[in-house]
Amino acid sequence: MSFPRYPSYKDSGVEWLGNVPAHWGVRRVRRIFEIKKRIAGELGHDVLSITQQGIKIRDIESNDGQLSMDYAKYQLVEIGDFAMNHMDLLTGYVDVCSERGVTSPDYRVFTIKNADICNSQYFLYLLQMGYKNRIFFAFGQGSSQMGRWRLPTDQFNDFSFPLPPLSEQVNIAALLNSETAKIDALVEQQRRLMDLLKEKRQTVISHAVTKGLNPDAPMKPSGIEWLGDIPKHWVQSRIKYSLRGLIDTEHKTVPFFDDGEYLVVRTTNIKDGKLVLDGGKYTKLEGYEEWTRRGKPQPGDIMFTREAPAGEACLVPEDIQLCMGQRTVLMQIDHDTLVSRFALWSLYGGLASEFITILSQGSTVAHFNMSDISNIPIMLPPVSEQVEIAVFLESELAKFDALTTETQRAIYLLQERRTALISAAVTGQIDVRGVVHADAQELAA
Repeated sequence: MSFPRYPSYKDSGVEWLGNVPAHWGVRRVRRIFEIKKRIAGELGHDVLSITQQGIKIRDIESNDGQLSMDYAKYQLVEIGDFAMNHMDLLTGYVDVCSERGVTSPDYRVFTIKNADICNSQYFLYLLQMGYKNRIFFAFGQGSSQMGRWRLPTDQFNDFSFPLPPLSEQVNIAALLNSETAKIDALVEQQRRLMDLLKEKRQTVISHAVTKGLNPDAPMKPSGIEWLGDIPKHWVQSRIKYSLRGLIDTEHKTVPFFDDGEYLVVRTTNIKDGKLVLDGGKYTKLEGYEEWTRRGKPQPGDIMFTREAPAGEACLVPEDIQLCMGQRTVLMQIDHDTLVSRFALWSLYGGLASEFITILSQGSTVAHFNMSDISNIPIMLPPVSEQVEIAVFLESELAKFDALTTETQRAIYLLQERRTALISAAVTGQIDVRGVVHADAQELAA
């Protein structure tokens, strides 16, 4: 849906806002909102958290919450109040409360002064845009590196917003409610597609590394109920029997240098069977030699994560010299019995995947010890068949990767469209007066 621009514009006098429709006004926040500070003074209220997904009721029974005795010092939030985490303009947010409760005294709670000229839903879109488009960020103070980039009260009160006629505010909010709901539904469809692709990808890997590619191969019972039969000529083994070595890292931090030549592989560099170079840290020769005393990663070896997160793996490439960072393990492959590419995907499917999943359960931070890793189960077809399976998987997974990338791009473009539509509508860059929505009357009430 496309919209025209207004017939005429004027300079708003506000740098971030630019030109606005000629008949719109501009008001400072202090004339639109009234800041409230109502300390609860008692327990028994729902505790509200302001997240980037909106206001949520906090689970105070979990270990993540504060002690309940502190909640009496929190401030009351009534239904319809705005609540804003102005203490961090990078990760904070703002929302209108639909539940009565209490929230941190450090947050900002405020209400509209005059409902005859201001519509809550319109101003909520404006306020949330201030976060998403980093408009508030330019007016913040503090230390953004420490997550303390806040919007002080004076800067908030002096901030200027556009003020369309109330009827236009209502229509803008109604239009955005309708259009963003459509976009959100499309985004959710794409996310479901990504989940289906992930499930299908996992199924393809698991079938290939436990059943092989020949549907007519003679089979035998695996002795494992969920797995069923396996090819008769395959051997069930443990990965330790197909390794030349299994090397843990030293439990200290390698020095990083901006001009370092050797990639230090940390757990964040290993994801979905790939070596991720984004955010890589590098060391120099001295650190490299110290951190490879136990064994130098060679092309075809496998890097495996034992924690945070545990169970990720990637091949050591031929064109990059690297060393292990903390919480990584080097699997030195015995190429006479195990093909590295087959081993890699075996770690992501079948017996190994189930074993790794079981090890991960029951702990908020899974940590694998070396004996756990060495005992990861694996199926061993003949080497020639391992090569065939690896080639097949690389071809099939490339298709899944392409579809996933396409889906991620679709989500990004939809979210960009959503952000742009909100920004254009609430600042008057498009004229939506000709589109009247059924819920406009409800919003005006």
